[in-house]
Amino acid sequence: MDLALQQCASARLITADERHQDVPAVLRYTAHDPFAVHFDFPPQAALDGEAVSWTFARSLLEEGLRGPAGTGDVHVWPCGPDRTVVEFHSPYGLALLQFDTAALDRFLLRTYALVAAGREDVAEAVDRGLSGLFGGV
Repeated sequence: MDLALQQCASARLITADERHQDVPAVLRYTAHDPFAVHFDFPPQAALDGEAVSWTFARSLLEEGLRGPAGTGDVHVWPCGPDRTVVEFHSPYGLALLQFDTAALDRFLLRTYALVAAGREDVAEAVDRGLSGLFGGV
């Protein structure tokens, strides 16, 4: 049994001409990969018309909720008290999305309830133990 969670969220895609398009997103986390978070977007949010999933460090999300964070393909920073910007870089372009900070905070807190900070290395052992306890269900 892999302990996992997902949460739907709404993002605002900011286009090159500074127009806004609301885009649904699914935020995912799994105890099997405890250092990472996954942001899934539908085809209309991608340049090539294919659904896309971004995976990056859970610590980057946490850091970006408090101040500018990220040096690679993903950057996160607060945008006022209620919004957080997540910027994704790829060889095909850049996607700039705004999320409600409260939704990202809620998701992050739920991930830490599943696997506490500093306990990521024992998550797999806990997962196996729970699976054994519940008969692999």
